Amino acid sequence: MKLEELGYDPDLQKFRIENHLGEFDVGRVVAEHKERYVVRTETGEYEAEITGNMRFSARSREDFPAVGDWVTLVNCDADFCIIHKILPRFSMISRRAVGQFGEIQIIATNIDCAFLVQAADRDFNINRLERYITICHSSKVSPVVVLTKTDLIDEPKIAEIVNRIHQRIHNIPVIAISNETRNGYEALTRLIEKGKTYCMLGSSGVGKSTLLNHLSGRTVMRTDAISNRTNKGRHVTSHRELVVLDDGGILIDNPGMREVGIADAAGGLETTFDEIFGFSRNCKFKDCTHTTEAGCAVLEAVERGEIDRESYESYLKMEKEKAHFESSAAERRKKDKDFGKMLKNYKKGINKKSY
Repeated sequence: MKLEELGYDPDLQKFRIENHLGEFDVGRVVAEHKERYVVRTETGEYEAEITGNMRFSARSREDFPAVGDWVTLVNCDADFCIIHKILPRFSMISRRAVGQFGEIQIIATNIDCAFLVQAADRDFNINRLERYITICHSSKVSPVVVLTKTDLIDEPKIAEIVNRIHQRIHNIPVIAISNETRNGYEALTRLIEKGKTYCMLGSSGVGKSTLLNHLSGRTVMRTDAISNRTNKGRHVTSHRELVVLDDGGILIDNPGMREVGIADAAGGLETTFDEIFGFSRNCKFKDCTHTTEAGCAVLEAVERGEIDRESYESYLKMEKEKAHFESSAAERRKKDKDFGKMLKNYKKGINKKSY
């Protein structure tokens, strides 16, 4: 398989030449298993680990490889390589790491478009959809809403859901499909371009793995039924994996996400809630929080019905989460910096004693 079929482009080649990396092999991370990776190159797939120096110098999770990354490789033998360097990413989808102080979790990198998958019969939640869209906007990734399991509800109900989405979320494609009948597949496959990378985001049991299997024409991911006891999808996909489709598109499946925590949403909230930010320009105070202030144009628009109240409440919740994450991240960076200073001073003291 040629590198171009995996998404390799002239910009990556230019960086590789300018930084004297031509002597290294190049591959794309197609799977990750607890800091062990599977990398695909022109000659095949290899298990890989990062160099000790990369591990030692890493300041955050962003400094480690992730599915979708392009990397340079050394010491490739029959089935094993060492990852030497991560090539520049043009996009990175991430969320707030669950239960980790001020940390992010990288979902995938170098993504052109994200399919936001929700089951129309039971999983549909427009507030969660706005979260996914905000993450996409902050990551500079184009979102597409995909409603699955439409064979389980009638046409009027499907039309109602699609209309609700369009009322709250503007200028984003919405495609309704059925993995059973394949209705809507043609519209979805028309969006997939050769050499472009797509990923699927959504909860467990919404049909992501089945969709991947159908689009690839083979069983790539194991699928499972809905739990009769909980009425929810069982967690099947346990890791991220990159798959090249027969038509040349590149698709990454992801484990179902129970929590969609907002991390650094710079630009994301402004794009998702552009209507709110439009009204905010007319607020009396520049630092208006749009909660209790007199002369708040956003609150006035909510009262007049010009801004959807549920969308407004969703925005406030995500804005609060963003502020909390940024505060936590700043505190974590300070602690890391203080620890670094302490370690540096300790080493100085050791060196003085050695003379």
